[in-house]
Amino acid sequence: MRSEALVRRAGKAAVLALIAGTVGGAAVIAAEAVAARTRRYAQPDMRLAMRTSIGDPAAAPLRLVLLGDASALGVGVERVADTVGGHLAELLAGGPTVGGRRIELSSVAVAGSHGSDLATQVARALLGERPDVALILIGTNDAVGLRRTADAAAYLGGAVRRLRDAGVSVVAGTCPDLAAARAFSPPLRQVLGFFGRRLARAQAQAVREAGGVPVDLAGRAGPVFRADAGTLCHDGLHPSADGYRVWAHALYPAVAEAAGVVSH
Repeated sequence: MRSEALVRRAGKAAVLALIAGTVGGAAVIAAEAVAARTRRYAQPDMRLAMRTSIGDPAAAPLRLVLLGDASALGVGVERVADTVGGHLAELLAGGPTVGGRRIELSSVAVAGSHGSDLATQVARALLGERPDVALILIGTNDAVGLRRTADAAAYLGGAVRRLRDAGVSVVAGTCPDLAAARAFSPPLRQVLGFFGRRLARAQAQAVREAGGVPVDLAGRAGPVFRADAGTLCHDGLHPSADGYRVWAHALYPAVAEAAGVVSH
């Protein structure tokens, strides 16, 4: 979800006249896209991509790797502990496991990524010791960029299939609720929300067919993001520490099951 790449594609808003219904409506949406382009957005912090270990240092490790866009990297926060991966690692390490658990957390995510970028990330994730569980968070840039829904979903499905063929359990959070992103003004916000929901449905089907487990982030976390502005960081686009915590709790049951950890 690199800000410049994300909002640049919103300039295609002329086609949204079909949804807005009038030329005037399309002009409003186009103007809002231009305004969104001038906003200052949170920038990627490469320190968030570093490997870290959480939990009992003497316990057997569970390797969790994150792939995807800025949301998988943790853009919007400054500490690994505040990213969605950090929150999940804490939950997994504190869960009821036999003999305790140490979570080896890593990320190969790249801000601004589309579904078409996942192939490279999968190759990086499979270098060295094989991860036990992979969590993929992708879709915002495809939806905002008006990429073909079928293509974006197919790229995700292909990534899931490659990871499953390598013996990795896979959970994928589908496109989040873009109608909750305060960086975009109405009606652009609602229009992007429509494209996000359409992509999320296609992603869920592709992930299931490839042997992964999809999690509907928009459905599970969207209402909280719409109601609480504090779930977004200062730019109104990327999650805050609270927002990533909400996502982590939405994803935890599926990730815990994939990891063989009993979920409450």
